[in-house]
Amino acid sequence: MPRLRFAGPVSLRISSLLALNGIALATYFRRALGHRMEPSWNAELEIGVRFWRHQFTLAMQAPDIGRGRAILDSLQTETSDTYDVTTRTENEPPGTWYLPRDAKSSATLLYFHGGGYAFHGAMSRRYAEMLAHRLGARLFAPDYRLTPEHPHPAQAEDAMTAWEFLTRQEEPGKIVLVGDSAGGHMVLMLLQALKAAGRPQPAIAIGLCPWTDVGDSGGSLHANDRYDLVQGWMSLQFGQWLDPGGRTGREAISPIAQDFRGVAPLYLQAGGREILHDMIEVFARKQKDAGADLMLDVWPDMPHDFQLFDSTQQSSSEALDRIARCVHHKVDKSTDFGPCQRTAVAAAKSAR
Repeated sequence: MPRLRFAGPVSLRISSLLALNGIALATYFRRALGHRMEPSWNAELEIGVRFWRHQFTLAMQAPDIGRGRAILDSLQTETSDTYDVTTRTENEPPGTWYLPRDAKSSATLLYFHGGGYAFHGAMSRRYAEMLAHRLGARLFAPDYRLTPEHPHPAQAEDAMTAWEFLTRQEEPGKIVLVGDSAGGHMVLMLLQALKAAGRPQPAIAIGLCPWTDVGDSGGSLHANDRYDLVQGWMSLQFGQWLDPGGRTGREAISPIAQDFRGVAPLYLQAGGREILHDMIEVFARKQKDAGADLMLDVWPDMPHDFQLFDSTQQSSSEALDRIARCVHHKVDKSTDFGPCQRTAVAAAKSAR
């Protein structure tokens, strides 16, 4: 059973708990009648996906973004996994260090959280704790500015500020960029900014269910709505908040339209049931054909940001193990890493 953590106004806590209980009862009833959202999912995963879809829908439709953020934070469902990590607040740039007690890697992780560039809550902090613990590497998570209050290029500027902060204390070859969802978009666009400026690249860049196109891209963006915790219309709204009125332009801020030759090696993960699946795979195949150093692993049965389910789902545990092996291989040279049965796209270089 998941752990429940509450925050914020009591009224929101109660309404979120009632929603969770109602969704759980309805899910168990449907499953008793033989109706499952996805045949391979257990009840816990199905309830989690349905609940978070409900919460994101309320948050996105709230009268103001502040209330939307409070809705998402009012009730968190967490796995029972324990992460032995201490935290330290950084003021300039604003952010948090996550320091594992059991260090296994000499890498420094620069982690950009997801949330469509509009949300930064307890779920993202849990993600950071999980990565620091599972990889055994210190992690810095900047508190970058959020949309819709701060549209592009605020996030790109904050990403570069965070990079400069870390490279003043660590060589680039020891830094790993990692981000999920919109954070994956941030990782990819930072690589382009470093390339354009002729600056050193990190050891590797890892995109977990990365947002590769801010527009309406790929059939799964809407076809996978029934399986995912975020919906296609939400992705489009996030894009409008990031670039209101299209003043910068879709191509300029979509990784799928960029050339990733000459940047750090890319390791990507995606779920086959997530709305972003198609745009991620198109991005990977396009970059492979162009000669970029890239590998994409896909877990066909998984929704968006499935890594956060950790030990409760075999696919999530496999994905986290792959991330750890990748970092330990690229930075610490302590293990091998190459294509596996989950690999959907791999450039020749990525097998080394």
